Amino acid sequence: MEGTADALGVTPPPGRDLSPLSRALILARIIDEPTLRSALAEQSAARVPLIPFLLSRSLVDEVELARFMASRLGLEFVDFEKVPVDQAATQLIPVQMERKYRILPIALRDDKIVLAMADPTDVVALDDVRALTRREVIVVTCAWSLLNRALERTQRISEEALDVTAKAADEAAGESAIDDLVSAEIVDDAPIIKLVNMTISQAAMDRASDIHIEPYPGDLRIRFRIDGVLHEVTRVPKSLQSGIVTRLKLMANLNIAERRVPQDGRISLRVDGKEMDLRLATLPTVEGEKIVIRILDKTRAQLSLGELGFLSESLVVYEKSFRRPWGTILVTGPTGSGKSTTLYATINILNSDDRNIITVEDPVEYRLPGVNQVQVHAKAGLGFANALRSILRSDPDVILVGEIRDRETATIAVEAALTGHLVLSSIHTNDAASTPSRLFEMGVEPYLIASALDCVVAQRLARRLCDNCKVELPVKENELVLAGWNFERVATPKNLFRPRGCLQCSNTGYQGRIALHEVMPITSEMERAIADSSQTDVIRKLALDGGMVDMRTIGMLHVANGMTSLEEVLRVVA
Repeated sequence: MEGTADALGVTPPPGRDLSPLSRALILARIIDEPTLRSALAEQSAARVPLIPFLLSRSLVDEVELARFMASRLGLEFVDFEKVPVDQAATQLIPVQMERKYRILPIALRDDKIVLAMADPTDVVALDDVRALTRREVIVVTCAWSLLNRALERTQRISEEALDVTAKAADEAAGESAIDDLVSAEIVDDAPIIKLVNMTISQAAMDRASDIHIEPYPGDLRIRFRIDGVLHEVTRVPKSLQSGIVTRLKLMANLNIAERRVPQDGRISLRVDGKEMDLRLATLPTVEGEKIVIRILDKTRAQLSLGELGFLSESLVVYEKSFRRPWGTILVTGPTGSGKSTTLYATINILNSDDRNIITVEDPVEYRLPGVNQVQVHAKAGLGFANALRSILRSDPDVILVGEIRDRETATIAVEAALTGHLVLSSIHTNDAASTPSRLFEMGVEPYLIASALDCVVAQRLARRLCDNCKVELPVKENELVLAGWNFERVATPKNLFRPRGCLQCSNTGYQGRIALHEVMPITSEMERAIADSSQTDVIRKLALDGGMVDMRTIGMLHVANGMTSLEEVLRVVA
């Protein structure tokens, strides 16, 4: 019978003298019976639980085992490379207990502790955690090596944070120790430096776009902006404020003695083997200097337009515009809506040996190989308008102006397009149709705008649903009516995806963002209307009649495709 099973490629039934767990491991082909019996003999002598023993001897594939245990026990499997660890949760259990049982609290969910374990059968560990914290425990499984790596990283952060707090508490006023740390003799292992570096590293792991360090009367609050929403990460003692602020100023080459006026600078560093640029801005408040750090991930500058969320029909219209040798293309939207990323992605497509591409930016966010990038310097008298005049004498084919802020810059950019250059820039308006009116208000002549403007792209960023936990639920037609669903352009869906929340998305239900693009090409009818200084409503009607898909409809198409939720689109699109 065994020979027949082997011939058919079926695992033969394990011996009945084995435990149910051992039999299940064999039947799931996690390990074969001879290897397991040999391991059981050693494990019994070593007096070590079976799961840790198998993992420590590398007798099983750790990921397969973790997924098997999750399936067997009805638990969730987590990947530490994708799941951020909540520092507030890790502080609920002593480091010694985490090391002893190889466990790690990674989140709080409804006042319950989410506990990652490579061996979820360890009931002693669970009982000790419940007794210590007096909370219910939600167990999740994970790969052994990734848990060990996360333990090392988290314990290092906890130990260093405690070290910094202890040093600060030793000083009555907290100033003398900090002054020593930020002196010329500062060393790499100083606690303040480690705390700053760990904060930046944690922000990068959590996919944060900004770090906010905010002073309050009793402490210093640290928040991360993740997918456009701010989340409080931790609070540190007020005594560390001066040291943290001074350390960051030194990294950005700012004046550490000047605390009365705002300053801004740039930091380049390597985080977990990845090159990153940070843009730092200080703001004096009544409680001290607030610092905001913008994290510029260089890989974002290499994204394609398709990866940014352009629908195929919108992308065809947009590409037709930027492939032309001359004209003005404007990308519009509020601060933080991804305008620069869209412009950089476009420049990446146009970047070739036969084109001279020059940009003028404030500041230069991403360094692009093969592109001549000019940094605006107001104190030296180099503004957008001055730089743009100089660029025109440098024989450019494509010009990128970071932002059109005033009449002079707008006029020069428009005239550059009329003299045979392709000009790309950004401007702040609510939608694509209101862009010509904004240029009118700046003082640019309507006939110049009509002749030079070729395409306007308005965009917003909406949070993308987490693929790991999004749920599909039936939708009622009256719900779509109240939301203003465009039944003519978007088919009525029977079900819509909604956010639920899991460890992978920090219980938000969303992970990452997607751009909603409203692409408005300038037709001959619109050109005549712009030359006549027509109002925004007239231009919008001509654009819609000409086939433009408005931003709300674009959002609904993404909703129908399961990329985001209806609530999220209504949040970002007025």
